[in-house]
Amino acid sequence: MPGTKPLLDRWPQLAVAALVALVFGLLFHRTFVYLMANWHREEYSHGWLIPPISAYLLWRRRALLVGLPRDGAWMGFALVVLGLLLFFLTFFLTIVGADAYALVIVVAGLAMATLGWQGFKVALVPIALLFLMTPLPSFWYYNLSSELQLISSKLGVAIMQLFGISVFLQGNVIDLGDYKLQVAEACSGLRYLFPLMTLGAVIACLFDTRTWIRWVLFVSTAPITVLMNSVRIGAIGILVDRFGIAQAEGFLHDFEGWAVFMVCFFTLLLEGRVLLWASGDKRSLRQVIGVEARPSVAAVPTPASGGRGGRRSLPTFASAIALMVAVYPAQALPQRSEIRPDRRDFSFFTPQIGDWVSGSHQKIESEYLDELQLDDYVLADFTPRGKLAAAQGMDAPVNLYVAYYASQRSGTAVHSPSSCLPGGGWRIEQFEQREVPGVQLRSGTLRVNRAVIGQGLQRMLVYYWFQERGRNITSEYLVKWYLLVDSLTQQRTDGALVRLITPVREGEDLAAGDARLQRFTVAAVPELRGYLPD
Repeated sequence: MPGTKPLLDRWPQLAVAALVALVFGLLFHRTFVYLMANWHREEYSHGWLIPPISAYLLWRRRALLVGLPRDGAWMGFALVVLGLLLFFLTFFLTIVGADAYALVIVVAGLAMATLGWQGFKVALVPIALLFLMTPLPSFWYYNLSSELQLISSKLGVAIMQLFGISVFLQGNVIDLGDYKLQVAEACSGLRYLFPLMTLGAVIACLFDTRTWIRWVLFVSTAPITVLMNSVRIGAIGILVDRFGIAQAEGFLHDFEGWAVFMVCFFTLLLEGRVLLWASGDKRSLRQVIGVEARPSVAAVPTPASGGRGGRRSLPTFASAIALMVAVYPAQALPQRSEIRPDRRDFSFFTPQIGDWVSGSHQKIESEYLDELQLDDYVLADFTPRGKLAAAQGMDAPVNLYVAYYASQRSGTAVHSPSSCLPGGGWRIEQFEQREVPGVQLRSGTLRVNRAVIGQGLQRMLVYYWFQERGRNITSEYLVKWYLLVDSLTQQRTDGALVRLITPVREGEDLAAGDARLQRFTVAAVPELRGYLPD
């Protein structure tokens, strides 16, 4: 039968491809479950489209692969091994999500081991596109989200003011007088940034034009998204001012979001048209995008190359064997459990700390708890009494907030006040680190982050630090490092944020606020020991 013989001639390659697909399913099945779970989130909903789009882009470039020397590169085998090492490292350290990056590295290594350096250059962009289907690490996600919220809020308020609307901005809260709008993640632009970046990357790949135009298209997705989303926030504020709070809820809110996304998409296409015109390219967008990739002169088979290479199979089969060997430990080893040490519940936290007393504990609203994802907390105002209350500079209250996390795996990490306070409308005027005299921990003298924050005429003094499995840490990056170390050596990722705030009243010197917080810290740290395990 026609075509039967070529198919039979390629049965070894087809068998290897089927075996590799089976091995990928067995090795990365937890990764696929994690990815699909995140693809149900709005900001990563485009993830479903990335693999077929990547495959399509590779198919469009098939002409460029015809005739290229297929001498597999041993560097591809090294990438496969590197990806597997990262996979098992994340497995033992219980770092959820990092194995998705290991998956893409293994795919890239396998492509290089099979196609060789020249073929890998052709396939590089479609493979790199797979990184856009992987969720950002929670640490980067929260910091990026906070920044985008602030930018979107400021620009949105500016648009409202252009229409003569009286509006006041406190962090991410837009006060319209009768109504208040909270610019949360859904309105920050983040949920449209990732899908639009993906579209920008795809358009850049499809554009048969100069490299700099492709890069400009991709990079511009971020400012376009933030700007258009600010227009959305401004429009919502205008509609709420004119027609009521219903304009910011339900179907209208979601429809406005999709409308903004489509406007961003068409703006991106318009930008592509302008860039083509500026570069002197007179072709239409349809012609630029619709051009099929053609084999270059270097890709035409020659008698010397014949499109084949003697080393072609060795790196490929070595990579396939490495993947097969990795299946057994990945299947045999159980999911590494975390140790969650015994501790006292904050519902029993003392109402009196030294000469400081509090009323009932304050409650955090459910919408904020859903975002923080903490396991236990205490939030209370402590006021001085007796002689301490009469002492100069000691009669102001101190707000104590402790957030405890039994596990700080992906998505459940401590939120730093350096990101949260600006979101509440507070401006950080001073920031430094200092030691608190009189407080001795097992790890040494207590060191805290000290911040002076302001909002209008109000000023506050803030002390905060991270208490991580007996360690006193002030750096967010060191928190992440010790999470890796302790997850491997202790099988623990629990930790807490301790934050103290006191008002600085008009005419009061900052030294008085420091003395107040230091005196409270000396009394509070011993009380926290039973609640924050060493």
